[in-house]
Amino acid sequence: MVGRRRRGQHRRGRHALPESQEPTFRPQEAPDVDEDEEFVPEEGPYDVEVAPEDDIPRMDLGSVRVPVPENCQVQVEMDQETGNVRAVHVVTPHGQVTISAYAAPKTSELWPEVCAELAEQLRSDGAIVRQLTGDWGKELSAKMGDVSLHFVGVDGPRWMLRGVIAGPQHVSEGAPAQLRALVRETIVVRGSGPMPVRTPLPITLPPAMAEAIAEQRGQA
Repeated sequence: MVGRRRRGQHRRGRHALPESQEPTFRPQEAPDVDEDEEFVPEEGPYDVEVAPEDDIPRMDLGSVRVPVPENCQVQVEMDQETGNVRAVHVVTPHGQVTISAYAAPKTSELWPEVCAELAEQLRSDGAIVRQLTGDWGKELSAKMGDVSLHFVGVDGPRWMLRGVIAGPQHVSEGAPAQLRALVRETIVVRGSGPMPVRTPLPITLPPAMAEAIAEQRGQA
């Protein structure tokens, strides 16, 4: 878990990504600030270069630092063949949240395109899908049997963050708000190296968690 101290400015607090060509758009410019003043966005998700120093405890997964509320648990999904981490989930009272980051173009948005493809894929799987407008633009709400899913996406500097919450419909009323709250406090650490667009940013577990999982696998 990673905690960050406050600094001057504070703010409130099985679907793969298919290959595709990149659309183009004009990136949003940061507001003018004094040369001696460091720009910090009012709310996230944040790129690590402009993330605020706050007291929110976050789980450091390498490419993303995800907040874990006190009433939530963490589950790690492993690839049984390779032993690599496939995903890390935050289990909340409203469902299981998974937040993932991907390499994205420098001068184009990726989430609107991915959102459209995801909606088509969900419908082909038999889901009832609705497109909504949320805090960062397009969101998806889907129902498959008794399972409710909600997706959000955010485009950042050379990265795209995708969050999904999945759970039974009887606890889904507060699911979108829970998902947005966790996404809003997430920090993305993309790195400076080149990556193909849509490449998942690598996940690394905190040392204590990695050691515990290694011991469990050794005893299996």
